[in-house]
Amino acid sequence: MIPAASFSGKHVSLFGLGGSGIATARALIEGGADLLAWDDNPDSVAKASATGIATADLRGADWAKFSAFVLSPGVPLTHPKPHWTVELARGSGVEIIGDIELFCRERMLSAPTAPFIAITGTNGKSTTTALTAHILKASGRDTQMGGNIGRAVMTLDPPEPDRHYVVECSSYQIDLAPSINPTAGILLNLTPDHLDRHGTMQHYAAIKERLVAGSETAIIGIDDSWCAQIAERLERAGRHVIRISKRLPLTDGYFADGTNLMEAVHGRYSRVAFLEGIGSLRGQHNAQNALAAVAACLKVGLELGEIQSGLESFPGLAHRMEQVGRKDHVLFINDSKATNADAAAPALSSFQRIYWIAGGLPKEGGIEPLRGFFPRIAKAYLIGEAAPAFSATLGEAVPYEISGTLAAAVEHAAHDAAKDDSGEAVVLLSPACASFDQFKNFEVRGEAFRQAANAIEGVKPIGGAR
Repeated sequence: MIPAASFSGKHVSLFGLGGSGIATARALIEGGADLLAWDDNPDSVAKASATGIATADLRGADWAKFSAFVLSPGVPLTHPKPHWTVELARGSGVEIIGDIELFCRERMLSAPTAPFIAITGTNGKSTTTALTAHILKASGRDTQMGGNIGRAVMTLDPPEPDRHYVVECSSYQIDLAPSINPTAGILLNLTPDHLDRHGTMQHYAAIKERLVAGSETAIIGIDDSWCAQIAERLERAGRHVIRISKRLPLTDGYFADGTNLMEAVHGRYSRVAFLEGIGSLRGQHNAQNALAAVAACLKVGLELGEIQSGLESFPGLAHRMEQVGRKDHVLFINDSKATNADAAAPALSSFQRIYWIAGGLPKEGGIEPLRGFFPRIAKAYLIGEAAPAFSATLGEAVPYEISGTLAAAVEHAAHDAAKDDSGEAVVLLSPACASFDQFKNFEVRGEAFRQAANAIEGVKPIGGAR
């Protein structure tokens, strides 16, 4: 735990007593704050009270005495309308912050030189965060990873000068972190997302920009116009900007040339790393993730050999193009996290001969946006509520069967792929659907796929499989 010593002896209010909220509350109490916490869920309040956290309805609190109000990132700050606690805090002139802001203040208070890499973007945050932390750990650095992935940030070990922090930040968390100041800030990409909570794309992009604007070095993917404009704006303001691109050669920055990761300095190119043969980092989207990780690791002092070694040993994230097993020429890939068509596109673009398991609870638009990948699909195995609609979209373009259940789909796809003599065949779960018609969540669905695949006679689990 990181005790929130910056609020020692001060009155602080907190709203939101889920897992990260309770962790933040404990950090404040450990740091010596006089805390009063609340939640709209009575069960959450009871759970917090049982652990010794002081609770009371903040509607009746004396807001004039609070030095800060700590808000859970899941609670609306601006849209569709501010939460009632936000209105009370603003009415009393109390600053509104979140757990990432607490971390930033503790780092500046006790170990301001501790290397701090913060990652955001619409897509790829979790993989880039996990990859960066893995490279650092594999090189022997004292590394802490958390934030919007894994552990709540205030449950990490306290800052020390040589302790490296790799923190994934959602837009909600950045919105509550006015002094965020990473050593290396990464902004991967921007596409419309969470507009119900941010109102407009302009507001969403402005929030994401704050992470790199406050960083010592801003690492920005420039393959979309929003991020390209942010990079230009920060550079004009005198910030140190490193551009990365998964598609285009750059004059200065880092870019992907196939599986080679290149550095450009005034138009002169050199290879800094490569992804050839690294199954956990297939695809153009992972090239962008790797470029960001390489640039960040170089910024905090790693050597190229250490970085390459870390790339090669990266096991990947569970449920995100996760290699779970192989039998002869058939590779089994768990991409259960792909809960809509856009999320399924990276996996479909990464393989040439696919036995595709798709379906579940359908999202708006179905799989029509994936039509360009249909030539790669040897056969589709449709499950769940989406099966009839997906079969209509596939029509005569792709052979398909309505398998109904995931277990049947895995069995049939494995059987058909084993008979494919055209080279590597991939049994791919990338559902392009939510899981809730048949599974509690995408993690349970992915675990069911992993178990079904590895139960097939002759399938060998792959090292990174969990």
